[in-house]
Amino acid sequence: MILALSGCASWGCTDTMAERGEAADRVQVVDTDGQPLGVTAAIADWSLGPHPQVPSEGDRVHFHFRFEGADGYSDPAVDACAVDRERVALGCQTISSSQAFGPADGPLTGDDWLAVEHPEQVAGVLLIPNDQSYDRRTCEVDVKDGGGMHPPEPPSAGDRL
Repeated sequence: MILALSGCASWGCTDTMAERGEAADRVQVVDTDGQPLGVTAAIADWSLGPHPQVPSEGDRVHFHFRFEGADGYSDPAVDACAVDRERVALGCQTISSSQAFGPADGPLTGDDWLAVEHPEQVAGVLLIPNDQSYDRRTCEVDVKDGGGMHPPEPPSAGDRL
């Protein structure tokens, strides 16, 4: 009988966060290496008003968005943030091209709502260009197959964009 013992070796797993891109109302969506995906995301318009399903909760930010260049196989996602005049995030959430609809040969359009604590301070809605649709496993979860570049941390209220 041959007994083989495998040595415990470090896999050298490392997790790295991509740098957050410049927020704007129209962005070129980029992967974790900063390379363009060939998709543009844009805010078409926004307004304040009560959400029709929960009007008693007060005003929310209703915004319309557009994805150009997205196909049915990929589902790029970006973070949308309501910001004040100083570009400080008041509330954010991730939106994806699968939330939008449109003709096969045209841009995909959709809308969503953001709840913010002080809607009267909203001066605009910005998008962050980093694709949030795929975040590989971390080293903590899977030392063997995890690691590598991950999207930046999602923005939260108080972050300056």
